[in-house]
Amino acid sequence: MAVLVAFGAFLMTLVGGWVAGRVTDRRHLVLGFAGGLMLGVVGLDLLPEAVDAAGAPVFGVPAALLLFVGGFLVAHLVERLLAVRRAAHGAGEERVPQVGLTAAAAMVGHSLMDGVALGAAFQVGTGMGVAVALAVISHDFADGFNTYTITSLYGNARRKALLMLFADALAPVVGAATTLVFTLPAEPLGGYLGFFGGVLLYLAAAEILPEAHHEHPARSTLLCTVAGVGFIWLVVGVAD
Repeated sequence: MAVLVAFGAFLMTLVGGWVAGRVTDRRHLVLGFAGGLMLGVVGLDLLPEAVDAAGAPVFGVPAALLLFVGGFLVAHLVERLLAVRRAAHGAGEERVPQVGLTAAAAMVGHSLMDGVALGAAFQVGTGMGVAVALAVISHDFADGFNTYTITSLYGNARRKALLMLFADALAPVVGAATTLVFTLPAEPLGGYLGFFGGVLLYLAAAEILPEAHHEHPARSTLLCTVAGVGFIWLVVGVAD
C-alpha cells in the first residue's frame, strides 16, 4: 500500500515541476492548502502517535518531542548551509551551477525520507498512513516546483533540471519500498515519526506558507490553509 501511495507523490512531484515552467496566478492557493495539510498532519496526527510510541521521557521530556525539535533544527540548518531560500528567491550576485545541483540533491534526499516516513506510518496503521500520505503528496507539488526552479535558476541546462526533477519524484517510491524489507520497533518508529514531524513543520512554516503569502497575501490563501488543517482533522476523526 505504501509503495502504491508513493506513486501519487511521484506524479505530484512531476506536476509541480511542470507547473514551474507555467506558473499561474493560482499557485498561492495550492501552496496555502498544502501548508495547511502539513500543519494538520503534524499537530493532529503525527505528534500524538509519535509520543505514544516513543517510550519513556528523556530528562522529563518525551523522546518524540525532543526528536521533533531536533528535526526542526536539522531542517533549518540544512536550509542555511545550502542556501535553499536564497536560491529560490534569486538572491546573490553569483550563481554557480553546482550550488543549484547541491540544493536540488538535498531535496531529493528529503523526498527519500518522505517515502520512508510514509512506509513507517502505514506500519503504525492505515489511518495514520493515509494522513501522512496526504501531507507527503500535497507538499511534493512544492518539492517538484522548487527542485526544477532551483536547478534552472543557477544556470543548469534544462536537461539537468529535468533529471533532478525525476530523481526527486522517484525518491519517495524508493524510500517507501525500503520499508517492505524491515519493520521498525515501536520506540524507534515513534522517534523517527517525531523527527519527521519536525522537518515537516519546518517546511510548512518556513518555506511553503511564506511562499504562498509572498506575492499574494490574500484572505483566500489563508482560508485554503485553514481548510487544509480542517481536512486533516476530518481524516483523523474518520480514521479513529
